[in-house]
Amino acid sequence: MGFTNRMIGRRAFGAAAAGAALAGALPRGAAAQAGFPTRNFRVVIPTGQGGGADRLARSFDDGWSKLLGGRQFEYEFYPGAAGQVGYELFVNRRDPDAYNLLFGNMGPEMIMYALQRPRFKFPEDLSYFCRIDIDDSAIFVKPDSPLRRVEDVVAEAKKRPLNVAVSRIPHPASIGMLALGEAQGARFNLIPYGGGSPTMVAVMSGEADVGALPVSGLTAQAGRLKVLSVFARENVVARLTENAPTVNAVFGTRIPDLYSSRSWAIHTKAIERYPDRFKLLEETAAKVFDDAAFKAALERAGQPMETVKFGDRALCTEYAMAMIELANRYRPQLSAQR
Repeated sequence: MGFTNRMIGRRAFGAAAAGAALAGALPRGAAAQAGFPTRNFRVVIPTGQGGGADRLARSFDDGWSKLLGGRQFEYEFYPGAAGQVGYELFVNRRDPDAYNLLFGNMGPEMIMYALQRPRFKFPEDLSYFCRIDIDDSAIFVKPDSPLRRVEDVVAEAKKRPLNVAVSRIPHPASIGMLALGEAQGARFNLIPYGGGSPTMVAVMSGEADVGALPVSGLTAQAGRLKVLSVFARENVVARLTENAPTVNAVFGTRIPDLYSSRSWAIHTKAIERYPDRFKLLEETAAKVFDDAAFKAALERAGQPMETVKFGDRALCTEYAMAMIELANRYRPQLSAQR
């Protein structure tokens, strides 16, 4: 099966024309309630408390709150079914009033959408509008592993199936391991651990031979985990990963950039009903990236600044649709691992 870089052009997602088209599609007649916002925001996170999405959202919301009249963000966590539980609850049981938001990981959760066909439609029911980061998928081991290089991982997986810890099967890192195995004739047995932290622990303890996760969480575990390679055109956090090479550079493969991207989302109906409210959310969210407090919070959370990349609604939509296409292409392999 061909697997080309055409799918997800990493830094080339900017599409000014697409942005203009989306902006032009918004209705102009509805007016926002005077003084918006007049109360706090409620945020659904479709993963567990304390995970990467939780930390990144909280790093962001202090700066955003200052731009929204001091209104706070109240979080609810609904892990389960690779994000499906949280998404369905948000779409079907939260009012589309622009006070209800979702903070999700577009990559794995759009893969979930493609594979599990949940009870909502994208982008008809839900719109991402503020991407926070580009977090490349990486292959890693514990420091004393006999698998010192990514070449060793592939060579061993040609002899026997290697157990690979992943946070969930519908995930860009999972697709990366399947694509690498297919390209090199290696056998990887993906084991989902339900989150980044337990996935890392599984590798540290030796329960799994190898792990595959977004790289930013791994850089915070220097000395406890070793990054062997990344699924990207370049390793933007080379200084934090001992200059780990890219998979394509090592093997001559053409696997596309496979990264997670956390983003704020809103009901599409809220955009249609309250365009002025959405415009305020959109404009203020973009300004947070210049906030010194946000940058300091990221540093405290261990998020490398190299991974922080703002993306608007058009860019988010393009990325999400590309992930859906990618998941459909790899549906048989992903389904076989579940």
